[in-house]
Amino acid sequence: MGIAIAERKLRLGMVGGGEGAFIGAVHRIASRIDDQYELVAAAPSADSEKARRSGASLRLDPQRVYASFADMARSERQRPDPIDVVAIVTPNHLHAPVAEVFLQQGFHVICDKPLTTTLAEALALRDLAEKSARVFCVTHNYTGYPLVRHARAMVAAGGLGSIRVVQVEYPQEWLSEPLERQGQKQAEWRTDPARAGAGGCLGDIATHAYHLAQYVTGLRLDQLCADLTTFVPGRRLDDNVQILLRYQGGAKGMLWASQVAPGHENGLRLRVYGTKGGIEWVQAEPNTLLHSPLGMPRQLLTRGSAAAGPASARVTRIPSGHPEGYLEGFANLYTDVATAIRAVDAGQPIPGEVDFPGIADGVIGMAFIEAAVKSSAAGAAWVRPEFA
Repeated sequence: MGIAIAERKLRLGMVGGGEGAFIGAVHRIASRIDDQYELVAAAPSADSEKARRSGASLRLDPQRVYASFADMARSERQRPDPIDVVAIVTPNHLHAPVAEVFLQQGFHVICDKPLTTTLAEALALRDLAEKSARVFCVTHNYTGYPLVRHARAMVAAGGLGSIRVVQVEYPQEWLSEPLERQGQKQAEWRTDPARAGAGGCLGDIATHAYHLAQYVTGLRLDQLCADLTTFVPGRRLDDNVQILLRYQGGAKGMLWASQVAPGHENGLRLRVYGTKGGIEWVQAEPNTLLHSPLGMPRQLLTRGSAAAGPASARVTRIPSGHPEGYLEGFANLYTDVATAIRAVDAGQPIPGEVDFPGIADGVIGMAFIEAAVKSSAAGAAWVRPEFA
């Protein structure tokens, strides 16, 4: 008999993330931080030679390095020691077909965002995931930061009162020039509608901003008014996004995301204002949260301090003053997913404190993308997303 899943590391497979990739290495590091996973198999590239080289660099068993994700899913299912979960770190157009194959073979799934390239694909994948009863995580990794968890708990407890205004932005500078025409691999696929989908900057980073605002506030979108712009001549997808948001219940929001904003490396920022006060969190300084109670001096909350609540403390590894950030936030998702997988495979309920974005979040993200594209095409008309 094999070792029970509760007594061993989870066997992780990965599709994508081969040589020249960025996010695959991030997933691999995050999976190892809390010693919950061991990477044992991969389909790092559809090119067999690149797949071989990538597998060798990761020191994987050559017999478990594949050039075809479909072959990987079938072969792993037939092994006595198959993977438990697959991480999908490919360009967007492959998310749905890879997830579908692995769900059909009975594997749990961790998938990069956006979930798919169309809402129709997302809905079909959601139905399959629900039918399979497998754990499915969409890696909106900023929800893993301790002070983001604290901010969410503050809002839910009424600490800000009724939410009135949500301001979220995500500016970058890296696509200010046509890197896609200069052989830059990351720029090439992110600006290609066939691989990225209908949104460029919209699908790449605006979805992160939108999800973060929704996660912290608990608000649900009613309508949006979007102006998507392509500033770099010859580029086929948007590189700047400006969106007005009307939330259910009356709160108003604004979202700006740009990849042509010089001076900004990764400028994700969230501000939320209610009847009792406001908060501000900046991803570049993730270990602090500004809290402005109405009529009182502004307060600076730090990660790991006594002021940070239990939701934050649960995902804090080291004392305050020692920075935690991007990799640890990613790791918090991986660790919560591991807890969920162990529970599901043991036939037990998932513990209530487990918190990671699921396939429903992925569907909401795709509804947001399609509504924004539709709105912009109609001259920035107000559009209600289809959350069916």
